[in-house]
Amino acid sequence: MQDRLGRRFIYLSWGTVDESGTFTMFRRAKLMLDVISADVLAAAARAGLLVGRLGLTDAQGGPLCGRVEPPHITWTAARAG
Repeated sequence: MQDRLGRRFIYLSWGTVDESGTFTMFRRAKLMLDVISADVLAAAARAGLLVGRLGLTDAQGGPLCGRVEPPHITWTAARAG
């Protein structure tokens, strides 16, 4: 996705699934991609996998939401498979 400023991101959506399998979203976080260093992106392209590590709760213990950038997320490259 792309925000109104042209920054690319991936949504991490929080929600519930009811008995019929219907997903209802109640919160989401934007994992910002423009903060990933060129070195990490190049390594991920070679290795085949880009990994983002982050805590899933905010300071109040609720689901993480809003824009997520370092230091709240760490991006690394890894081997796929």
